[in-house]
Amino acid sequence: MDAHDAGWRIEQCLITDPDAARLVEEVQLEYVARYGSRDDTPLLPGYFEPPSGAFFVGYLADVPIATGAWRQRDDVDALGSSRSAEVKRMYVAPAGRGRGLARAVLAHLEATARAAGAEVMVLETGTGQPEALALYASSGYQPIPGFGYYRNSPLNRCLARRLD
Repeated sequence: MDAHDAGWRIEQCLITDPDAARLVEEVQLEYVARYGSRDDTPLLPGYFEPPSGAFFVGYLADVPIATGAWRQRDDVDALGSSRSAEVKRMYVAPAGRGRGLARAVLAHLEATARAAGAEVMVLETGTGQPEALALYASSGYQPIPGFGYYRNSPLNRCLARRLD
């Protein structure tokens, strides 16, 4: 099964939903494995509630296997626009990798952020996530000046893409 199969769906939920919370904890453990610590970026659940954000869980054959969220970031001026949305908590569990699920989640985040008025999608990722860097590069994201909690880290990479 992959993102093109009938068993794939993405549902909006709260970050505190049990499926979302479990996958967020999994991504935190992934950060520990890749960087040696959890992501300490301050994130309040309200950041991902409409109209200023959204959180999603992707299901494959009714199994929660992927997450992704966005939140408005009008304080990040990227690619000539301050109407930005930031990708957060993009994650695909190991059992779902290599099936195009991350690309499907990213497309969903971009579409829903665009519908909410965002002109640019921004994100932070790191050198310890080469798969993410490759996904974003192949999706048209380009480097921008650092922003966010880890902006001064040598491992940090900030990227953006216009949503028009």
